Amino acid sequence: MSDHSHDTSGAAHADEPLGPVDAAPLHAVVDALAAALHEYLGTAVGVRAEFGSHEADEDPRVLALEARVGTLNAELYDLVHERLGLHADLTSMAWDETDHEHEVGHLDAPPPADTTEVFHLGFVVGPPAGASDVTMDSVLDLLDQGGEDLVVRLVDAGFDVVEWATARGEPADFDGFGDDGEDEA
Repeated sequence: MSDHSHDTSGAAHADEPLGPVDAAPLHAVVDALAAALHEYLGTAVGVRAEFGSHEADEDPRVLALEARVGTLNAELYDLVHERLGLHADLTSMAWDETDHEHEVGHLDAPPPADTTEVFHLGFVVGPPAGASDVTMDSVLDLLDQGGEDLVVRLVDAGFDVVEWATARGEPADFDGFGDDGEDEA
């Protein structure tokens, strides 16, 4: 485990250039991470071929490899920070509609907005009667679980589920999809 205190002493955090840096340890972690990602994909493909998506998500082999990838990501961050003084944001996930630099192909692109429709399923929920360990916040967890099940059912029926969300208060807003501000009478 690493010490996550933020030590800014030493050459890596100085305002001066570092000069020559031995990058071999950095490359070794990247190589280990790449190998773990390849192993993850191989395992995930095999597990998914045998099981549904929900079961595959919870398969111990998949979870173990996800943990290994996460550990290697943390090791890479720590090593980049220690050796270079950088706070590398290498593991964030963000999608920008206008920037698909590494897009595999048009088959992965969402369908055009004019061929999709937004559907909502609403609930009005009150707190549990009597003493309970659950709060109103736990409703979102239950709805997320149900949403995952519904996505599987829709995909199994042949539909392409482009986005889904659980929201509290009002239906989720899906940018680029919907009625473009037109209210139905």
